[in-house]
Amino acid sequence: MSVLGHGLDFVDCARIAQVYQRHGARFLDRVLTDAEQERGRRFKNMIPYIAGRWAAKEAILKMIGTGWRGEIAWRDMEILPDAMGQPVVTLRGATAARASELGIGRVLLSITHTENHAAASAIGVSE
Repeated sequence: MSVLGHGLDFVDCARIAQVYQRHGARFLDRVLTDAEQERGRRFKNMIPYIAGRWAAKEAILKMIGTGWRGEIAWRDMEILPDAMGQPVVTLRGATAARASELGIGRVLLSITHTENHAAASAIGVSE
């Protein structure tokens, strides 16, 4: 297994809260998959969860070196916990295609958040 890319992102939860308050469900539908939204509704305060997913998806795009361009979409990346709570990344569409071009077979992801900030680190590895 070789490391083929790395990305890191840091988000202010207040900024995410402002966007969510302004756009509501439309914002969630654009940024989170249906399964991610369902998982997020379990939290009393969804904002740190949303900010964590935002940071994770930004970190993934930095890992593959594209940023938001072309056919890349927020919902091309889905982050759900496994049975132990570890975040598991599923890539689809243009994001999956770019990762494949780089030889990335798996994304190792770490997400952390407080009430005020969220951060994520994504490492692309070969299988």
